[in-house]
Amino acid sequence: MAHRPVSLLAPRGSVAADDLREGIDALLADHDGDVPLEFPADVLAAAEEAAGRDAAAGGADRRDLTDVPFVTLDPASSTDLDQAMHLERTAEGYRVLYAIADVPFFVDLDGVIDHEARRRGETLYLPDRRIPLHPEVLSEGVASLLPEQTAPAFVWELTLDERGEVVGIGLERALVRSVAKLAYDRVQQELDAGHGHPMMVLLQEIGDLRTALEAERGGASLNVPEQEVVAEEGHVRLTWRSMNPIEDANAQLSLMTGMAAASLMLEHGAGILRTMPPAEQRAVDRFRRQSEVLGVPWREGVEYGEFLRSLDWREPTHLALLNLATSLFRGASYAAFTRPEEVPEDPVQAAIAAPYAHTTAPLRRLVDRFVLLVCLDHAQGRSPSQELLAALGEIPEAMQSTGAQAGNLERAARELVETAALAAWQGETFDATVIERREASEGNGNGSGAPLRVEVQLTDPPVTAWVPMDAEVGTVVRVRLETVDVPARRAVFVAAEGSSAADDGAPRGAGGAGS
Repeated sequence: MAHRPVSLLAPRGSVAADDLREGIDALLADHDGDVPLEFPADVLAAAEEAAGRDAAAGGADRRDLTDVPFVTLDPASSTDLDQAMHLERTAEGYRVLYAIADVPFFVDLDGVIDHEARRRGETLYLPDRRIPLHPEVLSEGVASLLPEQTAPAFVWELTLDERGEVVGIGLERALVRSVAKLAYDRVQQELDAGHGHPMMVLLQEIGDLRTALEAERGGASLNVPEQEVVAEEGHVRLTWRSMNPIEDANAQLSLMTGMAAASLMLEHGAGILRTMPPAEQRAVDRFRRQSEVLGVPWREGVEYGEFLRSLDWREPTHLALLNLATSLFRGASYAAFTRPEEVPEDPVQAAIAAPYAHTTAPLRRLVDRFVLLVCLDHAQGRSPSQELLAALGEIPEAMQSTGAQAGNLERAARELVETAALAAWQGETFDATVIERREASEGNGNGSGAPLRVEVQLTDPPVTAWVPMDAEVGTVVRVRLETVDVPARRAVFVAAEGSSAADDGAPRGAGGAGS
């Protein structure tokens, strides 16, 4: 199933945290040269100089909105705060002011910080640290929308009708001041208790409306939890963390803004879209057959987004289907265009079921900075500069290459954390849900083919693993954790006694967590 970034919640100084930190250090050493770790001296110097800039000195082109009580909503530990919001109910619907960190104010186009950011592409979130896109004096300092700090921002003004549809789009540069740093878990607890922050009550209301509109247009998302690593009493435990409803509502606000950005760029013929082609018909047909076999049929006339929203990952057959549904979410890329004739033939991001652009996380993702700049020109009735238009074409390749490197490192880090955590369970037997089945392969005629095997999902601890055995997708089987090799990032599961292990002459234990 789809993996999300792992976060380490181990208490500082605990043995588990120290061991994992050493493992991540070794992993980073192995990837030396693939992912930039330290910032060059000239980049750090440029960042220090940029941090001293006075946004208020910009004059008439930047509006003073410091009297508007913006709030941020993030994980409690976050300090690189890209977004702040101010929500209002109006006679016709809603008014959304969505402030996005003005990274371009601090990062000159074609300057040394810009070039370093293109080399990095995005902030990497590893189990015990993050490798930032920009120097921390910017990303966690003056450019971040921290509470009680006056900061420059791009402010989207989105006018919504009573159904939550966007009927008006504005964008300008401004000075903003967040009055509160709100955290997901605390906000959800207060909402559940009936005394939530007024802005969060309104956010949930708007989020619910946007979710309904998503269903109407055929949008879809995979309802999968986040994997977390928790250290308790000297050992490490993996667990699932489900998204809070307020997090889903917050995500809808970001999606809405990305759709607004895409509409501006398509209207004016220049920008960068986040695209995804529709699922191939054979993949759709195959998934529909799989749903029938698993006894949870995807019926004709039901949009696949609606069907996926009906699935609960805690149910074994639903979990298998959510894993299989990843075949419908492939081919995401970026499409840059500088003239109307270069607009992609199909600009729709299929999972969202609408044109969409990344625009709300410029502190953490390279492409958002360029989308914000070109959208500002469009909104203000200006033609983007030739320098900006030339840069647009370079960003998709930068995002693709850096994204692949980051993905490899994050995957290896996740495997390290999983195997380190699993060491405490070596020799134990677990119930697991079969989420995929593969026939044996012959290899290249040298006996190196893979055996008949299934991929299983354990619920506690929450890992996936390939096991040499045979079972139908969606069934619950018993597997045993036979060996764990933390330095090699490999945990080997086998069929437990009484399960139908594949008898093909392959050594037992030919599958492993993270393989």
